[in-house]
Amino acid sequence: MSDYYSILGLSKSASQDEIKRAYRSLASKHHPDKGGDTATFQTIQEAYAILSDPQKKAEYDNPRPQMGGFHFNHGGVPPGFEDIFSNFPFGNFFRQQPQRNHSLNLSTHITLKEAYEGKTILADIKLPSGRNQTIEIKIPPGIRNDSTIRLSGMGDDSIQNIPRGDLHLTVHIHDMMGFERVEDDLYKNLKINCIEAILGKTVLVNTIDDKQLEVKIPEGCQHGQKIALHGQGMPNIRDARMRGRMLLNIQVEIPTNLNFQQKELLKQIKF
Repeated sequence: MSDYYSILGLSKSASQDEIKRAYRSLASKHHPDKGGDTATFQTIQEAYAILSDPQKKAEYDNPRPQMGGFHFNHGGVPPGFEDIFSNFPFGNFFRQQPQRNHSLNLSTHITLKEAYEGKTILADIKLPSGRNQTIEIKIPPGIRNDSTIRLSGMGDDSIQNIPRGDLHLTVHIHDMMGFERVEDDLYKNLKINCIEAILGKTVLVNTIDDKQLEVKIPEGCQHGQKIALHGQGMPNIRDARMRGRMLLNIQVEIPTNLNFQQKELLKQIKF
């Protein structure tokens, strides 16, 4: 059995956040698109698929003990015990469990704009059976970072006459275009100077879908104040007609290069 913790460079006490960070770092380093080794990348994916799933991780950390202290061979029965167990009605319990085709784990990277619009990708996959397969995968609008899409029956087909395994595609989002995403809301910093904060100002703001909106900064706007633009965030993955907000985080900048005359004028202002 592979040591999945060693593959990800972790100890057995690693938290889910540590597992995820280790996977991201190694997947980025060894991704075939960046010149990495495909076999190494697949091994990293396999380790993450087990350790990131609480049930699979628990089974991996605590394998079921062998019955009666016997080590079963691949046939499922200790050598020399076949005839004994065949005389009991429960003898088949000890025989080899049904084989199954395995699920395959893939990952892809998309931009925040692509996550907003949705994207269709063509994945060229070499299955464990040796067969090449091209699959069209639709990534829905509003998908969130590190989400996994499950394609039933599109995985391993090595064993004939039984159902195929599934295909799991994990979607990583990069290139955030100056936004910070929190669920379906998008946060963006907007810099204004102190005079604009005092008097107010109308500014043009670019949205995620390349529109420009006129936004009025109110008089007396404070540093850190947020202006919410409803319906200008990410679509909801369950209903693309619903969209989050875009929140402008006001950053008031204080000038540091005023000349003497400008300073004297400011001194005459009484608040």
